[in-house]
Amino acid sequence: MTKHLFIAAALAATSLSLAACSGGEEEAPVAAEEGIAGLTISNPRMMLAPVAGNPAAIYMDMAYDGGRNIAIRRVDVAQAGRAELHDMMEYDFEMTMAEMPPLMLKPGDKVSFAPGGKHVMAFDVSPELQPGTTTEVTFTIAGGDKQSFDVPVMAAGEER
Repeated sequence: MTKHLFIAAALAATSLSLAACSGGEEEAPVAAEEGIAGLTISNPRMMLAPVAGNPAAIYMDMAYDGGRNIAIRRVDVAQAGRAELHDMMEYDFEMTMAEMPPLMLKPGDKVSFAPGGKHVMAFDVSPELQPGTTTEVTFTIAGGDKQSFDVPVMAAGEER
């Protein structure tokens, strides 16, 4: 038993002395890259509401080429009180806008977020968000992976 303790102590001392003699700095851990593998966002833009205090809409083109099906469950917009994924749908024989369930994507899917269809609604938008500035949008999928991207802010009435 004493022999085993002696060997363990000797190994520990050797490890410490080798670490002390290395003279080099410890390598910092590499941060995990944020992003959802295979998700590409293009042509993003935030359209401010024509009436101050009303929600803004965010449009974009999305393509997914990952290795598995995913579900976008949440959206966050910097400098907005809250954000929701919205879509147009028929209710009681009329078209209406409403919050949509998680957006399911499978490899090869392309989705357009455009006026009259899917879009992100940003509520309680900060007055600091003015045409010519940018904000950050973050999508979160089931499982917690996130992808953030910058979105230019445009005035109501600008070409979407």
